[in-house]
Amino acid sequence: MEQRVTLITLGVTDLARARAFYEALGWRGQEVEETVFFQAGCIGISLWDRGKLARDCGLEPTPVAGFEGIVLAHNVRSDAEVDAVLAAAGESGGTVTKAGVRSPLGFYTGAFTDPDGHAWEVAHNPSFPLAEDGSVTIPDFSDM
Repeated sequence: MEQRVTLITLGVTDLARARAFYEALGWRGQEVEETVFFQAGCIGISLWDRGKLARDCGLEPTPVAGFEGIVLAHNVRSDAEVDAVLAAAGESGGTVTKAGVRSPLGFYTGAFTDPDGHAWEVAHNPSFPLAEDGSVTIPDFSDM
């Protein structure tokens, strides 16, 4: 298996609400057969009914029960941009779960959840440089 993620699907309870939330953050989606697709840099993000997504993966749908062990990350180019994204998320129907703070490792980070409880970290970490197209480069940690 090649080391690559091409599409992340978020199970949602209200497709229209979820789409409106992400579009309020500036994303532009396309709806096809009750699924909303967003181009997010070099990967895709889709929104699909939570129960249908579970069944499609051979799983039984379960109620949303808080943190599910996955956090999506959105790296930005400045500390101010972290605060701006967090503010936009809160104003658009999300919940800011951690205001922007300096981490013990020195980068600036905060977090929010979307209306379905999907957790997002927003970070400005100069050690993880962003290319012009928004792609991130993971540093070489072998010298640490």
